[in-house]
Amino acid sequence: MAADWRTTIVNTVRNLIIDAVPDVVEEAKWRKASNPDGVPTFSHSGLICTVETYKDKIKVTFAKGASLADPAGLFNASLDAGTRRAIDIREDDTLDHAAFTELIRSAAAANEG
Repeated sequence: MAADWRTTIVNTVRNLIIDAVPDVVEEAKWRKASNPDGVPTFSHSGLICTVETYKDKIKVTFAKGASLADPAGLFNASLDAGTRRAIDIREDDTLDHAAFTELIRSAAAANEG
């Protein structure tokens, strides 16, 4: 991915995830010719989320998002999916760091039991 606004958002999201769950495991999965870097995935006792880069947005997909409380209303995509939920972040969007951190912690806790 070329360094642009998406790189900044991905780095911010990555840092928030690591701060929220310090022993989170980050892996790049699903590498292919059109995406040689793969998709960053974050796990802690199971998959927490993936961070996908698109031309017009960054999509953070929570594997068990449908079962998580989202009092700040961060989820704005995949709202009809049975299990997952996602947050689409566009160039001019502002991510609520505190609410996102709590959502990550909740997702990690959900994986623990």
